[in-house]
Amino acid sequence: MSGIIWLASYPKSGNTWFRVFLNNLLGNADEPADINSLNATPISSARTRFDDETGIEASDLTPAEIDRLRPLVYDRLAEASTETLFMKIHDAWTYLPDGKSPLSSAATQRAIYFIRNPLDVAVSYAHHNGTDIDRAIACMGDRDHMLCGKPEMLHNQLRQRLLTWSAHVESWLSAPDLDVYVMRYEDMLTSPLETFSGAVAYAGLSFDLTRIEQALRFSEFKALQAQEREKGFKEKSQHHDLFFRQGRAGEWRARLTAEQVDRIVTDHGEVMRRFGYISANGKAL
Repeated sequence: MSGIIWLASYPKSGNTWFRVFLNNLLGNADEPADINSLNATPISSARTRFDDETGIEASDLTPAEIDRLRPLVYDRLAEASTETLFMKIHDAWTYLPDGKSPLSSAATQRAIYFIRNPLDVAVSYAHHNGTDIDRAIACMGDRDHMLCGKPEMLHNQLRQRLLTWSAHVESWLSAPDLDVYVMRYEDMLTSPLETFSGAVAYAGLSFDLTRIEQALRFSEFKALQAQEREKGFKEKSQHHDLFFRQGRAGEWRARLTAEQVDRIVTDHGEVMRRFGYISANGKAL
């Protein structure tokens, strides 16, 4: 099938890890895929792709003008491909003034959505952005939060509206007529073969377990860290040394204060409860 399968997530939720796995699976090479050449899973907000497909430099347009043209970019990419396109995306599923999505419903086949305990997201997002945890928590609770949105800078990616952490999750899972498969980061860690295999089947890919197991081995965090230490990672933020930093769950227990935990639960309790991150009475799990 042609069309786009979005690999969607709030930042620091396992999206890039899955992209590496998918590149290893589709490449089927005898050695791990190069983390700096994840060509099977391109970034949807890349400025150069927008420029190439529209014939217009995004730097000459306003963010609103770019948003109106983005659906045309995805339509063109989908029409030109005879196979499924897997594209990484951090945007929330939002709508233009005309009621249409800037991500193009017509070009969309389905989506895989990666979700992670927001208590751990706060720790990882703070590290990624080079800020303190309180600032990360504030960003996660800000409906106007976005990536690459500073007008005084020429980013290598287009502006991406994130909304709040909760609203980001709900925007994808409640989008009309959008088929979404949810992957919990925690399940990716504890039950990788079952969890990744489920996503492979959902995407309509047919591979035996031996090949999936090899792709998982090539995508283990130790292997990714070794690659990054050897040759760097071009998607790494300038604010930290390693993109593939920990690859584990529960770091929040040692890093967050009780007050910070309470703030996150207050902001996002409904969605956290839905996905098993807090108990019925609001206790963090």
